[in-house]
Amino acid sequence: MANLISILIGAIALVLSFIGLVPLLGWTNWLILPIAGVGALFGLISKHKSGMYFCMIVMGICAFRLWLGGGII
Repeated sequence: MANLISILIGAIALVLSFIGLVPLLGWTNWLILPIAGVGALFGLISKHKSGMYFCMIVMGICAFRLWLGGGII
């Protein structure tokens, strides 16, 4: 059950991260990183780890976008 919750949270964070890919809206990734982090925590407590890995990938995408924009843009 926790893995399903983790995947759902990760999917929501992934959809929201597409907004952060638009120029000048990269600051939204700062809001998405904690959401995906909560999803990764749910995935960590589950028996299956696929949800955790999915959330970690979403966090990586957001962190890479922040790195490209200098943390703000």
